[in-house]
Amino acid sequence: MGFAETFKALSDPARREILDMLKDGPMTAGDIGNHFDMTGPTMSYHLKILKNADLIYEEKQKNFIFYHLNTSVLEEIMVWMSSLKGDK
Repeated sequence: MGFAETFKALSDPARREILDMLKDGPMTAGDIGNHFDMTGPTMSYHLKILKNADLIYEEKQKNFIFYHLNTSVLEEIMVWMSSLKGDK
């Protein structure tokens, strides 16, 4: 995915909060949704945007889908931003 999708995903405060929650470990959509006052379809929309930007990935375990933080994309952004500053 390109930076455009990534920055679009990061532009929403709810999606940034989801990423912050996932840094502590994988969670189901229900676990994530319990922290927000939004409908299931709205939560699915946010998760889809994050998946399309490769910021999260899902893993199916029996009847559950767990969402994980994909740190490789975040590391790529940090490297790029550091290069703008001239850091090596």
